[in-house]
Amino acid sequence: MAWLRLQPVTSAFLRFGLITFVLFLHGLQVDAGTGAIPPITGQNDTCSGSSECKEGVILPIWYPENPSLGDKIARVIVYFVALIYMFLGVSIIADRFMASIEVITSQEKEITIKKSNGETITTTIRVWNETVSNLTLMALGSSAPEILLSLIEVCGHGFVAGDLGPSTIVGSAAFNMFIIIAICVYVIPDGETRKIKHLRVFFVTAAWSIFAYIWLYMILAVFSPGVVQVWEGLLTLFFFPVCVILAWIADRKLFLYKYMHKRYRTDKHRGIIIETEGDHPKGIEMDGKMMNSHFLDGNLVPMEGKEVDESRKEMIRILKDLKQKHPEKDLDQLVEMANYYALSHQQKSRAFYRIQATRMMTGAGNILKKHAAEQAKRSTSLHEVRPEEPEEFISKIYFDPCSYQCLENCGAVLLTIVRKGGDVSKTIYVDYKTEDGSANAGADYEFTEGTVVLKSGETQKEFSIGIIDDDIFEEDEHFFVRLSNLRVVETDEPPDLNKLPYPKAILASPCVATVTILDDDHAGIFTFECDVIHVSESIGVMEVKVLRTSGARGTVIVPFRTVEGTAKGGGEDFEDAYGELEFKNDETVKTIHIKVIDDEEYEKNKTFFLELMGPRMVDMSLQKGVECGGPSLYVVAVPTEVSERKLTMEEEEAKRIAEMGKPILGEHPKLEVIVEESYEFKSTVDKLIKKTNLALVVGTHSWRDQFMEAITVSAAGDEDEDESGEERLPSCFDYVMHFLTVFWKVLFACVPPTEYCNGWACFIVSIMIIGMLTAVIGDLASHFGCTIGLKDSVTAVVFVAFGTSVPDTFASKAAAVQDMYADASIGNVTGSNAVNVFLGIGLAWSVAAIYWASKGQEFHVSAGTLAFSVTLFTIFAFVCISILLYRRRPHFGGELGGPKGCRLATTLLFVSLWLLYILFATLEAYCYIRGF
Repeated sequence: MAWLRLQPVTSAFLRFGLITFVLFLHGLQVDAGTGAIPPITGQNDTCSGSSECKEGVILPIWYPENPSLGDKIARVIVYFVALIYMFLGVSIIADRFMASIEVITSQEKEITIKKSNGETITTTIRVWNETVSNLTLMALGSSAPEILLSLIEVCGHGFVAGDLGPSTIVGSAAFNMFIIIAICVYVIPDGETRKIKHLRVFFVTAAWSIFAYIWLYMILAVFSPGVVQVWEGLLTLFFFPVCVILAWIADRKLFLYKYMHKRYRTDKHRGIIIETEGDHPKGIEMDGKMMNSHFLDGNLVPMEGKEVDESRKEMIRILKDLKQKHPEKDLDQLVEMANYYALSHQQKSRAFYRIQATRMMTGAGNILKKHAAEQAKRSTSLHEVRPEEPEEFISKIYFDPCSYQCLENCGAVLLTIVRKGGDVSKTIYVDYKTEDGSANAGADYEFTEGTVVLKSGETQKEFSIGIIDDDIFEEDEHFFVRLSNLRVVETDEPPDLNKLPYPKAILASPCVATVTILDDDHAGIFTFECDVIHVSESIGVMEVKVLRTSGARGTVIVPFRTVEGTAKGGGEDFEDAYGELEFKNDETVKTIHIKVIDDEEYEKNKTFFLELMGPRMVDMSLQKGVECGGPSLYVVAVPTEVSERKLTMEEEEAKRIAEMGKPILGEHPKLEVIVEESYEFKSTVDKLIKKTNLALVVGTHSWRDQFMEAITVSAAGDEDEDESGEERLPSCFDYVMHFLTVFWKVLFACVPPTEYCNGWACFIVSIMIIGMLTAVIGDLASHFGCTIGLKDSVTAVVFVAFGTSVPDTFASKAAAVQDMYADASIGNVTGSNAVNVFLGIGLAWSVAAIYWASKGQEFHVSAGTLAFSVTLFTIFAFVCISILLYRRRPHFGGELGGPKGCRLATTLLFVSLWLLYILFATLEAYCYIRGF
């Protein structure tokens, strides 16, 4: 199936080989003087030019200049092989260059987003806008050889215009527009389509790509034929930032889009979109986003928050799906699987696809699978290597626990002293002493002091403190017990404090215990521990304590229930709970259990309430007032005639005591429960979002990593072969390509790693190396063409453009298959074509025009062949873009893919346009057809 899918592409390359062979024979005929077809003389002054070899910028002429036929064939082979090898070298250094661009454009900054409810959150977003990075650094990375070739050719030949650089730019644009898009249309699997998501940006870049070549023609043939003036070169260069700004405006929907509150409908007869006045639309707008989604009531809403939320929601969805598919996996394994899945399926940059294509082509392997394997090994090693706890040489003495509660009728409370660590064979002495708090010694507890002895082998010891009971109603009270004067001895003999060489034991926190005496003289006060409690949604079942203070006499029933707030019951956010708590005599604590539903939200802040209702006494037999014959705590019998008169002092006191003894609700009868996101889940999502930054995948951290990667052979392969991320063994092709390119890999491993200076060090060094290699490629291409009798314009359009565009071809093919949208595969082609003209030609011609203007002369450029190629490409590009837009009709479904017949017809049409362009450009160069 793969062979059938690539058959039209293979046919195209066979035709390319046939054209090359015919051009080679033509060169031999020209040298032999046997040209049969007389050329047409016309305005193209290049017809009279010769194809003699000229001194290159770096490479000298290969003497003798007129070799024999055998030597000429040998030279052609040497030049051709060297040209291919140099193309491989440029592809590999461009890999480093694009990696630095990915790191630069992946830089993040922290922003604070204010929500509608006034809450502010801090998050990280990309510094670079995607559209801006695609049209600037990304386009520069993929088009650097063409741009530098044009600049080096002008500067290296005394600021005289040449044919190689500009013709390479036009030829590369033609290859990108026709061949690359043809391949992208055809390789989409059957039954699938790909549409451009950011259609506004595509409109802007497509319009600029066509305008760029129209402008180029106007410079050459309209404004000042044959002469490039300074203002023309500078204006061409100035169009580059204008194009970037307009594309950014289209992407952000600024200015005019604020007032475009329109409704769109489909014309059933023509299948096009018609706009009408109306409210905000509720459907999907033409670029796949909600119309005016950036605006709310006419006010600009920051899109950073939406973008961050979307990425988090996608990561949460991936984690949930993997949990359902693999319930047996632990969290760390799920994180690694989610990381690989997210990296494989997220929308990737142009730089990533270019790097991936180059590395798979040169035997460096699938970078995603290599990254996943390295992460798995790293996490395994972290789990295996666990630092052992350091041995403790000093014994720590403290209370465990440090807080105690007892009823005042308990008689005594037991406290526990613990020894941890150190040499347990030693005997330890420690003093203790009680201290008053709200409870007083002699009235509420017995003052106690003494010494606890922890003998050899003993790790804990208990001692008791007496509690005094009374019949007086009072609040809960507490007192303290403090440890002091710690001594360690070798034997059971009493220690001599003056002979201890160094401390072998210390008093550790807590060395003070708190004892709370609970009053048991009436039914008690019932309350929660606090007003508000925060729980994680992953808690499962939360436990809430209800405390009984200021008395624990008798059996009391306390009803409770849950009340909805922003959190909904019935199993949505929590399970409803209601019932009664039965506190028996002397029972001071009860627990309510509530099930909290974990729906794994990244940010959650919902509330519900748990409230206690009026307590009631059910067993009064243990009440002290009844047992002792004192006044009843619940019923004060007041005769009718007495109720009408004023109560006496004794009756008032009896009533007050009775009221105080009733079970009542305390300070916190209603508890607000705030359900928040799981901290572990949130940190996992945040960690995954950071790990899915492609800069971590393509970037390098040290020279050691780069050299290890350079000498390692890895298997290529597509991401969809398996979901595990496991690497395959390298194939024979991988080994062959690795040994062919190992020289370049090791050489370019000397480039600074992308981690240095945030990628800028690698960026600068890489572009300098690309410039040097491009200069050699220009000389080789020129010498190769003149050896077989081809002009530089033909060599550039056919060979150089093809060689520099091969990595982009594989990158666009991978992007077309793997991405959900067509932006990365064809949307970037138009932007790249515009940038080639504005930077490649604008920069080179501006420098040359300024140079000659400083000498009082003009910069002359022959308009013949270049103007014809530009015109021909512009016409064909307009046809190509029109066909792509027509394919958005429902019958086709999108720019890429669609029904097999339509897909094949589109592919053949685009390939035919490229072949016609090559044919007509070649015939015009040799004056077989009339040009300009």
